[in-house]
Amino acid sequence: MTRTALRICPLCEATCGLTLTLDSDNVVAARGDADDVFSAGFVCPKGASFGELDGDPDRLRRPLVRRDGVLTEVSWDEAFGIVAERLGAVIAEHGGSSVGVYLGNPNAHTMAGALYPPVVIKALRTRNVFSASTLDQMPKQVALGLMFGNPFAFTVPDIDRTDHLVVIGANPMVSNGSLATAADFPGKLRALRRRGGRLTVIDPARTRTAALADVHLAPLPGTDGLLLLALVHVLFDEDLVAPDLGGIAEHVTGVETVRALAADFPPEAVADSCGVAAQDIRQLARDIAAAPSAAVYGRIGTSTVEFGTLGSWLVDVVNVLTGNLDRPGGVMFPLGPTAPAPRPPRPGRGFGTGRWHSRVSGYPEAAGEFPTAALAEEIDTPGEGQIRAMITIAGNPVLSAPDGDRLSKALDGVGFMLSIDPYLNETTCHADVILPPPPPSRSGHFDFALNNLAVRNNARYSPPVLPLADGRPDEAEILSRIALILYGAGPDGDPALVDAQVIATTLGKEVADEHSPVAGRDVEELTAMLTGERGYERRLDMMLRLGPYGDAFGARPGGLTLQRLLDEPHGVDLGPLAPRLPGVLRTPSGRVELAPPELVAETARLRDRIGCGATELVLIGRRHLRSNNSWMHNLPALAGGTNRCTLHIHPDDARRLAIAPDGDGEATAVVKGAGGEVIVPVEVTDTIRPGVVSLPHGWGHGLDGTRLSVAATQPGVNVNQLNDGTLLDPLSGTAVLNGLPVTVFAAG
Repeated sequence: MTRTALRICPLCEATCGLTLTLDSDNVVAARGDADDVFSAGFVCPKGASFGELDGDPDRLRRPLVRRDGVLTEVSWDEAFGIVAERLGAVIAEHGGSSVGVYLGNPNAHTMAGALYPPVVIKALRTRNVFSASTLDQMPKQVALGLMFGNPFAFTVPDIDRTDHLVVIGANPMVSNGSLATAADFPGKLRALRRRGGRLTVIDPARTRTAALADVHLAPLPGTDGLLLLALVHVLFDEDLVAPDLGGIAEHVTGVETVRALAADFPPEAVADSCGVAAQDIRQLARDIAAAPSAAVYGRIGTSTVEFGTLGSWLVDVVNVLTGNLDRPGGVMFPLGPTAPAPRPPRPGRGFGTGRWHSRVSGYPEAAGEFPTAALAEEIDTPGEGQIRAMITIAGNPVLSAPDGDRLSKALDGVGFMLSIDPYLNETTCHADVILPPPPPSRSGHFDFALNNLAVRNNARYSPPVLPLADGRPDEAEILSRIALILYGAGPDGDPALVDAQVIATTLGKEVADEHSPVAGRDVEELTAMLTGERGYERRLDMMLRLGPYGDAFGARPGGLTLQRLLDEPHGVDLGPLAPRLPGVLRTPSGRVELAPPELVAETARLRDRIGCGATELVLIGRRHLRSNNSWMHNLPALAGGTNRCTLHIHPDDARRLAIAPDGDGEATAVVKGAGGEVIVPVEVTDTIRPGVVSLPHGWGHGLDGTRLSVAATQPGVNVNQLNDGTLLDPLSGTAVLNGLPVTVFAAG
């Protein structure tokens, strides 16, 4: 007997609603939930494969402990006991600061990943924190922090109302959006066209998104900053800056400084350097300024380059100058259901980097993290402060970080390594203990982070649709027990204590805040009102009630609570994005800082690149519809098709380099970079501009000691092995993964 259940997809940032078909204890099918308030039935191949991922036979089901060099299944109690003993011994000798923590991208897609790692890090009191953010989004966060005083004040394109969408360095037709949570991006682009809107794509490759564009500009990789500064120059030069900045001028400072900076970047001066004709740059500036509304949206292609923070900043400088910040149809600030309830506008402490620096190379901290590119050297370089133990949570940095070979060797040398992960992958195969969380069907789901990036405000919760096996802890309990071990409560501590402590601390602060919706009320009374079968559900209930749409613990009847989300399983639509200035600002001035000193200085460094000759060949990444970084390569339904690890090269470059098919019709090339070389199959295509080659990120499977049977049949190559990790965006510490100089020649 089959039944159906609703579930929010956890496999990318789109957060689509799914209808699962269940047979006994398994998920046998998944389709789009037509009644979902956010996705309205849309589903991509990843979501449709939910059942395969949930029931993947390679998923770990019991803890693994290394004994005599071999990972062996043990009981949960035994595994936690070993963690307490061995991790405790490292901390006793070297202190909690000797423990490094790596957080992978999947943490943004689980409730446990959002709620519990901060507790673990706080318990360790370590500054050795690394994450996928410095391989992806940190430049955007630093730019936002410097401009708005808050690195999480994300500007999201109001795609449902814009008249002109400008996409730079992103391929949302394939990625489903990133730092812009938008279900059914293809449908939203069709709707844009139906209402007479315009799409411009700026990308060195003719991606699926670029193929739909009214205008496609193909700059040289890594020159986004030059192109954007030229746009800014034109806005001032041709008097295209919006009057009163579209109504927000009173909230903005630094406009004249930006005008002076842009004076040195006319399109005619930068055209050769960025590979885009001066007239095309001028026309784009005019088109953006002339549109009734426009939204410039930049993503990973603008982030993972040498001037990533500068480019991320300039995206929003253009939005500000054209009057498109914080207005319908421009870029806006989402207001998620668990964000703090709005307070009166006030100046803040602002944002800065470099509060501390890494031990070996002296890299500045950004948003509490060190660059992941520095992780290997922090482990394998002896001396005071050396990382002696590692905790990885839902991450695979051996494939994701530059010079994975060095990191792989370094991980073998740590005194103790703990991984919380469902797979024995290229990173976790080095662990001494692996604690596998259950499949997603057996965990609750709420998008704490991604709701704050949504193109339309909404709230949805999925309770577990299948029960946990007897004795198996969920991910929240796993992380809670690790936190209790670190706090000295031992391996047998009650995990409910963690949630109880967080709730008590949070409510204590709220009742003491005169601007809180529960100011002056009794903590015990509020605690008693919380509902939910599990600790993370009680915390969710608390956050919803305290949030901008919450019931304020009964003071606003009809507001959001956990029970309301359970009663409305297709979700609650909270309406379109609304203006939030000045309330979102936390700068010392209480205004948008359009010209932060750090970015002014970076502009001077970029000026020196004008006129520099282009490298013969540069490498960029590539997204796949059927995977998400190194995720999902182990699912048969998603293997094959275009989901292949191949080198894209333009026909002109292939001819010049004598790269041609062999007798079997296959072409193979050697690609060399500063960090090493790889041998990879070639696809000759005119979808990439001359002088640029492309390899996808997240491949290189099949290493000894892993358990990824499907991925091992099509292992691909690790593109990050071409990168020695020494070239970083200096403001954010993000590794330069795009625009990387390489040498390519025919194999054999």
